[in-house]
Amino acid sequence: QKKKLLEELGENKLPYVTPADADFHQLWKTKYSKLVFRKSDTVPEELHQLVQEGFLTLREHDCFFQDLVRIKGRDFVTPVSRILIGNPGCTYKYLNTRLFTVPWPTEGYDIKYCSPQIRDACKALIRLNDYLHIEALKALQEKKLLETKEIKDTTVTDREQNFATSLMEKGSVSKDQSTCVPEDNYISLQNRTSYNLTLLNYMDPLQMLYLKQEPYFGMGNMAVSWHHDENLVERSTVAVYSYSCEGSTVEESSEQNQKGRDPAFWHVGLKVAWDIETPGLAIPLHQGDFYLMLDDLNWTHQHCVLAGFSPRFSSTHRVAECSRGTLEYILGQCELALQNLQTDSDSMVWSLKSLETAVIKQVEEIHNEVEFEWLRQFWFQGKRYLKCTDWWLKPMAKLEEFWRKMEIMTSLVLSEVGKEEQIEEQQKETISCLLLVLTERQKLREEWTAR
Repeated sequence: QKKKLLEELGENKLPYVTPADADFHQLWKTKYSKLVFRKSDTVPEELHQLVQEGFLTLREHDCFFQDLVRIKGRDFVTPVSRILIGNPGCTYKYLNTRLFTVPWPTEGYDIKYCSPQIRDACKALIRLNDYLHIEALKALQEKKLLETKEIKDTTVTDREQNFATSLMEKGSVSKDQSTCVPEDNYISLQNRTSYNLTLLNYMDPLQMLYLKQEPYFGMGNMAVSWHHDENLVERSTVAVYSYSCEGSTVEESSEQNQKGRDPAFWHVGLKVAWDIETPGLAIPLHQGDFYLMLDDLNWTHQHCVLAGFSPRFSSTHRVAECSRGTLEYILGQCELALQNLQTDSDSMVWSLKSLETAVIKQVEEIHNEVEFEWLRQFWFQGKRYLKCTDWWLKPMAKLEEFWRKMEIMTSLVLSEVGKEEQIEEQQKETISCLLLVLTERQKLREEWTAR
């Protein structure tokens, strides 16, 4: 799609607007209405201070890391350095690389941090997470209210007012806000704004030898290319808090001399996905500003990050789709697989309970999942997490123990298949099933060794 779009454009560039342009707000309202932007003065000063100190602490302790990601079979190092902080046992996968959360302080979990300062930084980020959750919930409720008003333009009924009051009593929305969101919708909005992790980014553009140029609009240097955020719950909101370390050296250019975006300042760029009719947006990001991508905006549109001159941190809060990405999930899968392994109480010899093809296939697929989605992903880049906490070491040791037992199970299947008394038809079926999974395992082992 990108190649086709660039061929269609040739030497031309698409138009884009910034807040300095007269038609900016009209375009935002009609084509980008699900983007909500908040200036830093709307955020409590105390929260700014905690979060910004947290960013600097993590940088001082060398907790930001460039990721080695895989795109179309090739490995690339990201220009931006990152760290994932969130619910204990949560992971986030992007571009074939699984990141493991440094857990933020959570009731019921014993989390040992490498220093009290790192603990405070993680605590500040969970505070920010809670704040952005409430802001996103309010923004979605306001949007729904506006849509309802446009459709039937009637006053809020007593029943709806009562429901709004009950919402406020739950403490989910500010007291000065009347809402009329039905209960099932409210639960859906809660789920779509309950961030389970934040991916923190850091980059100093002056340390970068080369940054890609934005290809469609001529917006200048990109820190992050055009993309949709992946691995998220459908129609969930993404919240981004930005902190650029602006010094006295960076001064805003005057509007008269400046056409397009000011290259000294960081911007978020937005465009309608694979569309060459609608102009793009470039919105400047200053210290402590934040924005929300509501509902399906992340899917219908693409965004990029345009580099300024000063170093910048961002905290990008997400509702990660974790059905197959939590520690609880993978431990459950291991337990399921190991149900087929038994030990003779006298001889202590291992054996398999069932040789049914479906059972063997399930066990061997879980074996692959544990090895390639968890163990290799963790040890590939995982030692770096020890700069913050050793929380993942015990779970990884447990997964390795389960993996060793699954290796024994594979040997036992091969041994059973080779026995002469096996029924030929069943033998063929088992071999066919095993061959597929073992071929995949061998291919992935070679791939990971090369990486």
